[in-house]
Amino acid sequence: MSDSLNQRPKALPEATSSNSQSFDFSLSNKDKQLSDELSTLRSLLFGIEPTELNKIYERLNNPQIQPEDISRLLPEAVVLRSKQDKQLMEAIVSTVEEAIQASVKQDENVLSEAFFPIVGPATRKAISTALEEMMQSLNQTLEHSLSPESFKWRLEARRTGKSFAEIILLRTLVYRVEQVFLIHKKTGLLLQHVVVNQVTTQDPDLVSAMLTAIQDFAKDSFSVRKEDALQSLRFGELTIWVEEGPQALLASSIWGNPPQELRLVFQEAIEKIHLKLGPEINDFAGETEPFTASTPYLEACLASQYKSASQKNNYTYAVAFLGTIAIAFGIWGFFAIREHLRWQAYLQKLNSQPGIVVINTKQRYGKHFILGMRDPLAIDPNTLIQQTNLNPKKVIGQWQPYLSLEPQLTVKRAEKLLQPPNTVSLKIDNNGILHTTGSAPRQWILETRKLWRFIPGITQFEDKNLVELELLQLQSYKKQIEQKRLFFSGGTTELIVGEAGKLPLLVSLIQKFLDTAKYLGKDVQIQIIGHTDAEGTKLQNMLLRQARANKILTYLKYQGINTSKFKVMGVGSSLPLQPDLIPEAETANRRVSFQVFITDK
Repeated sequence: MSDSLNQRPKALPEATSSNSQSFDFSLSNKDKQLSDELSTLRSLLFGIEPTELNKIYERLNNPQIQPEDISRLLPEAVVLRSKQDKQLMEAIVSTVEEAIQASVKQDENVLSEAFFPIVGPATRKAISTALEEMMQSLNQTLEHSLSPESFKWRLEARRTGKSFAEIILLRTLVYRVEQVFLIHKKTGLLLQHVVVNQVTTQDPDLVSAMLTAIQDFAKDSFSVRKEDALQSLRFGELTIWVEEGPQALLASSIWGNPPQELRLVFQEAIEKIHLKLGPEINDFAGETEPFTASTPYLEACLASQYKSASQKNNYTYAVAFLGTIAIAFGIWGFFAIREHLRWQAYLQKLNSQPGIVVINTKQRYGKHFILGMRDPLAIDPNTLIQQTNLNPKKVIGQWQPYLSLEPQLTVKRAEKLLQPPNTVSLKIDNNGILHTTGSAPRQWILETRKLWRFIPGITQFEDKNLVELELLQLQSYKKQIEQKRLFFSGGTTELIVGEAGKLPLLVSLIQKFLDTAKYLGKDVQIQIIGHTDAEGTKLQNMLLRQARANKILTYLKYQGINTSKFKVMGVGSSLPLQPDLIPEAETANRRVSFQVFITDK
């Protein structure tokens, strides 16, 4: 094959001009076949696919760095650079921050959905931990809040300034590991520190240094072997346990009386820490960040144990507590329901009152707020509050004035304007018609016929059932005059004894009657009728009757009465009086009577 390759260029000049076109065609086919054969040979020699081999040739022809090359080397380069120092991380912080801000501005749901699988479990864990701690504190408080010791503990809480729950936890506590320190054995520096919640701590580095100093003091001051170590310290109810490892030691502050089994927990923790972080402890040069991995082992040492109340006491206290709550809720419910019923009764009374319109009601901060409209003539809402036994201080009303056209208030408005006498009653129907009933002075009636038009809500005035008071008085005078009788002696025009005393009253009645009739514009006539008995002749009796009537007329005229409205006439014994009207029956018809007529002009 190599010979053919070497000889092929020599054959090119042998071509003639007569067959140049066919030669060129055959030459291109041969070149293509030769190229394929070379590609096959190269793939067999180098073990590379022809396509990959073509890429290599293309890469050699273009030596510039391509993005594909960087994408293959960038991850490995980032990892290597991160192990050397933090310059790469500091360089890309600003870029990452800007990218995050741009992403949030563009679509905040992208990051929220990305962090959701992390934030959700973390939040639930934090809430669960907080609830467990709260329930533990609550259980302890409830178990002992009604016990005899609770009174002593409450006094102690008041004396020491601590909360009652905190005193209960301390008094029911068997032991509690409050703090755990991981200390480098050679340098005495603090590697890691954990503490339980709600425990006040000092500077952990200072505590670590003090423990190391105490241990060195004991070794230097007393005859102890070099390999011996400080294992425990006790200050009242506080105990410090030290568990030593080859390169680090674990110190813990414990409140109460811890069991010896707890030593095993500390030993396992220091062993696991040495197993996991042995090289880091050995190479420790002041950087404590690698020892964050020891936190789970240290937190496993934060154990605690509380005294458990007896089941009987728990049951008794629980029943007492629940009973107290039930009674409290019952009392609260009773007062709440009673307050609600009183409030509803008050609203019902308001809605039933004319001239009061309730628009809105609210209940806030233990008070009732009411907004509405009130006619000035309507009842005062505060009087209704007293009727429903509500506390007036808890009811705050805001009433806007308005004019009500309800008949009840229209009547009040009419009474206030018209001021009717006690003998007159006013009533307004649904059509707005004002009906008056009774008797009233003529002047009031005339003024009312003018003023009713100025009363809102009244469309018509009806006074057909209203009688003028003067007209009633006129009728009364008429009746009194007609009831008067003047009796005479037989056969004469002389009044019998005692009858003359009736004349002044008669004059007064007639004068009032005439004045009233004139004021009312009435036409009146008064007849003076003379009577005789059956004794004597007919002519004599006729003259006597006329004489008796004229005598009374003359007397009235003499008293200053205008007698133009009077008429004198006599009648016989055909109109006798009843004998029982006077003591003497024989003088019953010897009299003068009166008859009054009233007509309109």
